[in-house]
Amino acid sequence: MPGHRPARTGADHLTRQQKAAIIVRFLLNEGAEVPLTDLPEPLQARLTTQMGSMRYVDRSTLADVVAEFAHEIEAMGLVFPRGVSGALSALDGRISPQTAARLRKEAGVRQFGDPWSQVCKAEPEQLLPILETESTQVAAVMLSKLEVVRAADLLGRLPGRAARQIALEMSRTESVTPDAVDRIGLSLAAQLHDLPETAFADGPVERVGAILNFSPAITRDDVLVGLDETDEEFAKLVRRAIFTFTNIPERLKALDIPKAIREVDQSVLATALKAASDAGDDMAAASEFVLSNLSTRMADGLREEMSEMGQIKTQDGEEAMTAVINGIRTLEASGDITLLIPEESGDE
Repeated sequence: MPGHRPARTGADHLTRQQKAAIIVRFLLNEGAEVPLTDLPEPLQARLTTQMGSMRYVDRSTLADVVAEFAHEIEAMGLVFPRGVSGALSALDGRISPQTAARLRKEAGVRQFGDPWSQVCKAEPEQLLPILETESTQVAAVMLSKLEVVRAADLLGRLPGRAARQIALEMSRTESVTPDAVDRIGLSLAAQLHDLPETAFADGPVERVGAILNFSPAITRDDVLVGLDETDEEFAKLVRRAIFTFTNIPERLKALDIPKAIREVDQSVLATALKAASDAGDDMAAASEFVLSNLSTRMADGLREEMSEMGQIKTQDGEEAMTAVINGIRTLEASGDITLLIPEESGDE
C-alpha cells in the first residue's frame, strides 16, 4: 500500500549501541558464550560503557529488540572472517604454506594465540639467541614477562656486562605501555616461528635411544659398540637417553622402587628378576637392587617364586624386563616418579 510504514515498536527509540547492549545482556543471562574478545578494543569499551549506563528494559521492548536482531541474522547471506587472521584460518590447507607464512609475517597475525604465551613456553635454547641479539629494552621486557626462575636462568647464561645492562634496563620498564609490550611479544613470537621446521618432533639422540630401549640386548650392545667407534660423543648421549633394566640402580631412586613395580604383575616381575639374576654382572645387580628396596615380605615372596622357576627363555626374560621398564616409563610420564640422569645418581 502506497505510503504504508512499518508499525513502530518499543525498540524504535533505542540506538543501535543500546540494542547491542540489550542483546549481549540477554545472551549472557541465557548462559550463552559471547566471544566479545573478538571485537576491536574500542567496541568492547563502548559496549561496556553502554551496559553500565543502562538500568531497566521492559519485557515488550526486549522482545522487540530480540525479534529485530533475529530478523537481521536471518537476512544475512554470508559472513566473512574478520581480518587477515580469520581469512588465513578459513583458507588453511587451501593456499600454499609459503604464502600463508608470508601473510602472517607481513600482517603480524596472532595465528598461534597469545604471543607472550608462546614466548613463555619456549625453551631457553630458543630464547637465548633472541635475547643476545635484541636491544636491552626488548630483553628487559622479555625477562619481566617470564617466570622468575626462567628469567634468572637466562640472565645467568649471558655475559656479565650484558646481564648487568639488562638488569638495569628492567628498572625502567614501569613506563612501558601495554601496547608496546604487546608489539614486543608479537615480534618475539614471530622470531620463534621463523625457526626452520624439522621433520621429526624429537632429536636424533631421543629417537635412537627410544628404538634401542625396545631392541634385544644383543642388538642394543652391537649398535652402541658401533656408535662408539664412529661417533663417541653421540654414543655417550645415546647411552644417557637409554633406559633398560640394567640402568635401574643408577636411574631410579631406591625409595621409588615399590612405586615403580606396582603396575607390573607379580609373575611378570618375578620372571624379569629371575632372568636378570641368571644373566649375572650388571643385570644381576639390578635385580638385587629391586629386591633389596622392597618390603621384606614382598621380597621374600618374589625370591621364593624365583627359586621355583627353571631356566628362563631369553625372549621371555626380555619381554618381562621390558614390561617392568614400560611400567616405570608410564609412572615417569604421569609425574609419579622422576628418573635420574647418570651423573646425578651418585649423589643420592
